Amino acid sequence: MVAEPYDLRKVLEEIKDIPGQYHETDVEIDPNADLAGVYRYIGAGGTVQRPTTEGPTMMFNNIKGFPDSRVLIGLQASRKRVGTILHHDYKTLGNMLNEAVLHPVAPIQVSKEKAPAQEVVHLASDPDFDIRKLLAAPTNTPEDAGPYITMGVVYGHSTDNQQSDVTIHRMVLEDKDTIGMYIMPGGRHIGAFLKEYEAQNKPMPITINIGLDPAITIGATFEPPTTPLGYNELQVAGALRNEPVQVVPGVAVDALGIARSEWIIEAEIMPNQTMQEDINTNTGYAMPEFPGYNGTANPAVNVVKVKAVTHRKDRPIVQTTIGPSEEHVSMAGIPTEASILNLVDRALPGKVLNVYNAPAGGGKLMTIMQIHKESEADEGIQRQAALLAFSAFKELKTVILVDEDVDIFDWNDVMWTINTRFQANKDIMVLEGMRNHPLDPSELPEYDPARIRVRGMSSKMVLDGTVPYDMRDKFKRASFKDIPDWEKYLD
Repeated sequence: MVAEPYDLRKVLEEIKDIPGQYHETDVEIDPNADLAGVYRYIGAGGTVQRPTTEGPTMMFNNIKGFPDSRVLIGLQASRKRVGTILHHDYKTLGNMLNEAVLHPVAPIQVSKEKAPAQEVVHLASDPDFDIRKLLAAPTNTPEDAGPYITMGVVYGHSTDNQQSDVTIHRMVLEDKDTIGMYIMPGGRHIGAFLKEYEAQNKPMPITINIGLDPAITIGATFEPPTTPLGYNELQVAGALRNEPVQVVPGVAVDALGIARSEWIIEAEIMPNQTMQEDINTNTGYAMPEFPGYNGTANPAVNVVKVKAVTHRKDRPIVQTTIGPSEEHVSMAGIPTEASILNLVDRALPGKVLNVYNAPAGGGKLMTIMQIHKESEADEGIQRQAALLAFSAFKELKTVILVDEDVDIFDWNDVMWTINTRFQANKDIMVLEGMRNHPLDPSELPEYDPARIRVRGMSSKMVLDGTVPYDMRDKFKRASFKDIPDWEKYLD
């Protein structure tokens, strides 16, 4: 008997009976700020406003105004749950993704008959079409610019159809057939393809795929240099699952959709056209972003015209996330760990044992690196590794270096290192005038005019908490007796 291919529903079946990992409710919920407001308490984690916690993923079955839809939030808002979903130790997920990048499995095309995502078709030319009434996209806070698609994988290709790519962007529903899409300047392949279309003054066909196996949403967040232009990150998901992702031609645009999605929005990015992101609210805000602050509404987001919406017949699931939640850390942080490991393994083999992009940096701004020194000749190699990390991921702002006896997933252990193996006058490296992430609110020219010439620049920092090799005997941790059968005392 052939096993069903992986998709979101298969993943939910695998975790729903694991205690503390899944919860669903039939209590009616308003997607306008209430849904995110509830989940903030139950399981968002990350840098979300306190109080919050790491909790189960939640399925809301009764969405006000959308009787035929469900909304899932927080599926990846726990690193341990991601490990369970991907059948791998959560502490070495970065290594797993690095291997997947190096051994890609290409997607395969299937027919409409084998694509659950196209069971129901709505065309934008239909008289009553209105995406705002079809898709239960939540508004995360009362100040948001509108309902946002936060977990939509954008799938597009170059003008000659020789290269393709998937990325995730913030997308706001502006009117019945228009979406405002924020494409961050530089580095995103969809943006590079769009420039080709704009040079020919042609709209760029895309699909926006919602409700996916986390292997896809995590794999989609890789960036250069780990996945260069033309590297379709669906190949990463294929490698993670050891089965190709199934794709299907669109019904209204010349683009491929992910066949086992819950929803596919078929659309075109209009050439050389922009619009005000918060045109319907004028609040000045977009939505909560990963650093923990409300993102500033962009005055010029790309205009996306919807041509069709297709979805599953049986109560399709809208998958969403809260920007500063632990879920963003999983999606952005684990691929970043893989990117760093990819580069340092080649340059300094065996010297970096593991990497963790912690929630305090939203998965992007900070990494903790576990260093292995074998001899005095390795002294200084840790700082070289830090510089390589900045090269692997330009949006990285802070690197903390620790020894191999430190648990990089335990903040108390990391801070213990900084308090007992660190002197500020000699163990801090500051790198000025570098590029970083424009959503960091401290990266304003008025914050530091001498070093921040334009928004998106930053000073970066390395905290070297590793022990000098020739002084290692002075920094031995208290050693306790090994008790192999300790667990029997819990019976």
